[in-house]
Amino acid sequence: MNKLSCLGIIMDGNRRFARERGLPLVEGHRRGLAKVKEVLDWVWQADIKTVFLYAFSTENWHRSKIEVSALLVLFRKFLKTEVKTLRQRDIRLVCLGELGRFSRGLKKLIDEAMAATKDCRTATLAVALSYGGRAEIVTAAKIFAEKYRTSLKTAGEKEFNRCLWTAGLPDPDLIIRTGGEQRLSNFLPWQSVYSELYFTKTYWPALKRQEFEAIIADYRSRQRRLGR
Repeated sequence: MNKLSCLGIIMDGNRRFARERGLPLVEGHRRGLAKVKEVLDWVWQADIKTVFLYAFSTENWHRSKIEVSALLVLFRKFLKTEVKTLRQRDIRLVCLGELGRFSRGLKKLIDEAMAATKDCRTATLAVALSYGGRAEIVTAAKIFAEKYRTSLKTAGEKEFNRCLWTAGLPDPDLIIRTGGEQRLSNFLPWQSVYSELYFTKTYWPALKRQEFEAIIADYRSRQRRLGR
């Protein structure tokens, strides 16, 4: 049986969930945020130690200003209301991506939330914000070239990993994408080379515990050779 220590989730389908029910798009995102809290409970109860959530991609900046603003308001709400819960559960929060693109106020909230949970050790919640996998690799390559400029011939993957935004975090064993699309959409391209993938047509706000547990059971039944 495969051990599941690190899970990645691409939370897709909030807008289609709302449209098909005649709801405002913002309501789809609100329900998506409520689902985050619910699914995290399932994750911790399953003894999964690290979870990556793809919350906001670099491409999401191209959506309408109204939608982007609504998403950022919801993330502010999450930071303000959930950090206390994370600390109580001894869960560290890590935010990764081009965080400098956020407003000064939101960036301050992000920094304060990460600082408040930095000593938590039971589990880690890694939230990808203004995140793009290619941007991460380009940024890491620049750091790598500078940091190891005198030893480039001997520096390898281990050293490159230290230059990524995910430095110190494990690679995902399994990546789940909701919403029916069957692609990773620039999510953890370096880290996911040997991740198992699971695509479900269920929209993120509609995901049920029974399906989540079935996905985890499916992963545990697979054979993982990791190229060997």
